[in-house]
Amino acid sequence: MSQLTNIPTHILQLVSADQAYHYRVIPYQEEGGKVYFKTDHQALDDLLAELQIVLGRSVVLEQEPKEEIDVHLQKNYRKRQRDFSSSSLNYSEDFLLNMIYEAKEIGSSDIHFEAFEKQHRVRFRIDGKLIEKYMITLDDYPKIINRIKIMAGLDISEKRLPQDGRINLSTETEDFDIRVSSLPTLHGEKLVLRILSKNNVTVQLENLGFTAEELNIYKNSVRKPNGIVLISGPTGSGKTTTLYATLKLLNKKDTNILTIEDPIEYTLEGVNQVQLRESIGLDFASTLRTFLRQDPDIIMVGEIRDVDTANMAIRAALTGHLVLSTIHTNSAWATISRLIDMGIPPFLIASTLNVSVAQRLVRKLCDHCKEEETLTLDMLPKRYHLPVEMTTHHKAVGCSHCYQTGYKGRKAIYEIIPINKELVEKIQEKELDVTEYLLENKINTLQSNALSLVAQGVTSIDEVYPLLVT
Repeated sequence: MSQLTNIPTHILQLVSADQAYHYRVIPYQEEGGKVYFKTDHQALDDLLAELQIVLGRSVVLEQEPKEEIDVHLQKNYRKRQRDFSSSSLNYSEDFLLNMIYEAKEIGSSDIHFEAFEKQHRVRFRIDGKLIEKYMITLDDYPKIINRIKIMAGLDISEKRLPQDGRINLSTETEDFDIRVSSLPTLHGEKLVLRILSKNNVTVQLENLGFTAEELNIYKNSVRKPNGIVLISGPTGSGKTTTLYATLKLLNKKDTNILTIEDPIEYTLEGVNQVQLRESIGLDFASTLRTFLRQDPDIIMVGEIRDVDTANMAIRAALTGHLVLSTIHTNSAWATISRLIDMGIPPFLIASTLNVSVAQRLVRKLCDHCKEEETLTLDMLPKRYHLPVEMTTHHKAVGCSHCYQTGYKGRKAIYEIIPINKELVEKIQEKELDVTEYLLENKINTLQSNALSLVAQGVTSIDEVYPLLVT
């Protein structure tokens, strides 16, 4: 079955997912005007005749066991629940909508359209990983890009500057938005479509991944009438989801909530949301100044990027407001170091910061196929010592439920440090190493929470490996 390993995308898309499952075929080669398929179909002559009519091509069929065909169908073609009328790759508006609906149904968060010298491709991000889905010809790529730009209200004549737009789509069960970002590259425009399901706004803090103790600490911190709540982590770590779930908790009829975001990912009923527009001077710092004249109770700042924004957030907290924001650091305590490096006086940080949170997303093992095995030292980073005894762990295998990836869904892990009197003193003294304090006070770090999920069989060593290296 080596021929069915790493099949090029342009070969796989010779048939649609519906056709692949219906005929139980997997294309693996195209040569001399013929398409070569593996199949477990018994009546090869009948299948050959039908495929040649459907594809309008000469076809060569080779038989394989049913089990092998099942595995590679699940791995290469994610079957949709909806039946779309257009299955051909003709780059029409129907094709675009079908692609978006397909991405939405199989749990993709982003669709990437990428232009290169000899080929253009489409990739879907699923559970944090990009997978190649379609190849698009050089001639057809500009047509599909222009269709997306028209749908998003972008200027199709402007190909030299980045643009941002939005598409609103509806299905029988829900409405959802598509955030569109264009970027001029060497061989054409790259577009990224972020799928924003309005259903995600209903996410509860209880379902995000906090332990019971962490959730209690976090809720107590965000229910204070003033101060700053900072959430740190890299792009794609779920910070925005945590912020929106927090706003949902705090959103009351007697509370005035203002947000400044770049971009606004979800619309929240009862929350006054402002879209950042730096080109006309509407940046985080200037908007925060205006917010203070709008009688706010709670302010959410999309991100603290510079010293001006940090200073305005501190000022807002000092004048009796609760400020929620994000910042890019590797750990909860590193947030304090980052603010000090920005030039914020330590005594101001100590007097305003309620809680510092760091978070990551890890893929969850598929419950249907994960397997337990012995944990060996070569599976861990060099010179890394497990803080707790662990002799076994679960590994990813792959089955029909997880499309042969071994993983299904993701879970957030948190590191939450509430700022108490002892930590206030450490901040004022610029004490940057609090490892002993965290151990003494049994505060779980990202690393310890990740290992806990490994021990529970929720995720794998491979998935948390980057956290063990740091």
